[in-house]
Amino acid sequence: MRIAIGSDHAGFPLKDTVITAVQAAGHEALDFGTDSTASVDYADFGEKVGRAIQQGQVERGILLCGSGVGICIAANKMRGIFAAICHDIYSAHQGVEHDGMNVLCLGGRVIGPEPVKEIVTAFLSARFVGNDPGEERHARRVGKVKKLEDELGS
Repeated sequence: MRIAIGSDHAGFPLKDTVITAVQAAGHEALDFGTDSTASVDYADFGEKVGRAIQQGQVERGILLCGSGVGICIAANKMRGIFAAICHDIYSAHQGVEHDGMNVLCLGGRVIGPEPVKEIVTAFLSARFVGNDPGEERHARRVGKVKKLEDELGS
């Protein structure tokens, strides 16, 4: 898979760890910035990664800011983006499997490099199970979320 990576200044110190973990898992990492710890706005990088997914340039994204919260909120404002903060392995794979999560958000001031490697690996190895026999409930639930987006969103 092609994975878009974006961070603000607070997430920047962990960005290379994420890129390395993506590559170690056998995927291509596309770096959408930022390139330093100089102050920038997280929403700009959430948008860049979200647009890359919307336009089909990448299959998934990983975003970093200080807490993971701001960049997650920004990404979720975009149609078709299912972003969540995951600071544990279970949420990282379950979010993909059951909820169709396509963007992993991480807090650079919350979590360290070793857990990030495992979380990124779990996120990338997971697949949505909603189309599997006996798992249709997940597709139904994600469909309801998409309907809300269509009716209420941008």
